[in-house]
Amino acid sequence: MKPAEPVPSRLALYLALIRWRRPAGWLLLLWPTLSALWIAADGWPGWHLLLVFVLGTVLMRSAGCCVNDVADREFDRHVKRTAERPVTRGAVSVREALALGAALALAAFGLVLTTNPSAITLSFAALAVTLAYPYAKRVLAMPQAVLGVAFSFGIPMAFAAVQGGTAWGGSALAAAVPPQAWALLLGNLFWVLAYDTEYAMVDRDDDLRIGIKTSAITLGRFDVAAVMGFYAVYLGSWAGLGLALGLGRVFLLGIAAAAVQAAWHGRLIRDRTREGCFRAFRLNHWLGAAVFAGTALDLALR
Repeated sequence: MKPAEPVPSRLALYLALIRWRRPAGWLLLLWPTLSALWIAADGWPGWHLLLVFVLGTVLMRSAGCCVNDVADREFDRHVKRTAERPVTRGAVSVREALALGAALALAAFGLVLTTNPSAITLSFAALAVTLAYPYAKRVLAMPQAVLGVAFSFGIPMAFAAVQGGTAWGGSALAAAVPPQAWALLLGNLFWVLAYDTEYAMVDRDDDLRIGIKTSAITLGRFDVAAVMGFYAVYLGSWAGLGLALGLGRVFLLGIAAAAVQAAWHGRLIRDRTREGCFRAFRLNHWLGAAVFAGTALDLALR
């Protein structure tokens, strides 16, 4: 008789729910946030803000996983890659998942409360976009654009946390978050479009069958060209904005290292294999790390 498989503990199920063993997800959020934090602070931002944004990023990404899995549980059961997620297979109830997500989001909000009114104000917009994304794929042809905003919102929040004062209101927020911060968010959105389209290319056949809308389906045979175009817009816009904000050659070396990786990803996805597309997606956090390293080193070597 085949021995029974061990029943996972609640903690193990919760860790699986928030993708604890897949740190690439929160690293994709973290690197642009830290780059913005360093730019806003003109160098080292201090331990307090560093801990707030690192822990806050991990907590909010984990909360987002809880909401996403609840929203997608009926779709995920038809996709091989996601069919064994805890909520989808019934190992974690919807109520449990939402309670865990709420607790994680509240913990992240507690961290934001240690900053200033401008950052606190933006945190509500960030939460709203995070909650909207799981449902965007039901109505939008390219829901990855909504994910791009959600995954980039740490950028204006970093500027607000560094440059915001003690006043509340729209004028205080506008003073804390300059137009360049929003431009960096827009540029970063194209990076999210690039890597999440690669991710969507992995599940394209399943998504077509169950009727989910994704950028990979919308772009059709132009998917690979579009991904490379998204990379180009992201890196080009960040290079230009970085130079305008006073960054120099070391920063551009980071951009160049990221561009080399983007070219390699183009080779990985050109045949549209599941393995190649998923590998390209998983390795994207190194591209973001290169941009952050260039940013931090450039500011440190001034």
